[in-house]
Amino acid sequence: MFEILLRKKKRQSYLPEFVYGSMDGLVTTFAIVTGSIGASLPVGIILIMGFANVFADAFSMGASSYLAAVSEDPEHRKIHEKHPVRKGIVTFLSFVIIGLIPLLPFVVAYIIPAFASKAIQVSVVTTMIAFGVVGYITGAVLNENKIVTTIRNLTIGGAAAAISFGVGYALVNLFGI
Repeated sequence: MFEILLRKKKRQSYLPEFVYGSMDGLVTTFAIVTGSIGASLPVGIILIMGFANVFADAFSMGASSYLAAVSEDPEHRKIHEKHPVRKGIVTFLSFVIIGLIPLLPFVVAYIIPAFASKAIQVSVVTTMIAFGVVGYITGAVLNENKIVTTIRNLTIGGAAAAISFGVGYALVNLFGI
């Protein structure tokens, strides 16, 4: 996927869609996971909520990306129809592929119950690495400071996870569930 983004840079860049889809996929899925952890939900529930989020939100993001691209130039819509479709597809695929990262350790934990005690740590570490990689790629492609873009992504992801964990923890205790 990265090669396509870099190759297309001269003609048509899909970097914004890749970053938008990847970051939102990571942030929302990681928020679902950390909120569920904060609420002490079982692995099966984390997977149901996580997978439902990944595919429904990826569809929403891809469709929104397509609609935004179509609305940018309504006069030339027919001529450039493939471009908005590609934008939607890149957004959808980057959301799904990158957005699954926080869930994969819980898939392993569901299949191999002995791994359940490690799933949270592995999910946090792999997701934070993914935030960093997306930030680094963004900085490299845009010729921006890669350290700054990496730290920015890590900060956004970490903040969303902390908020979600806190809300899950507070609500489960508030309602005594």
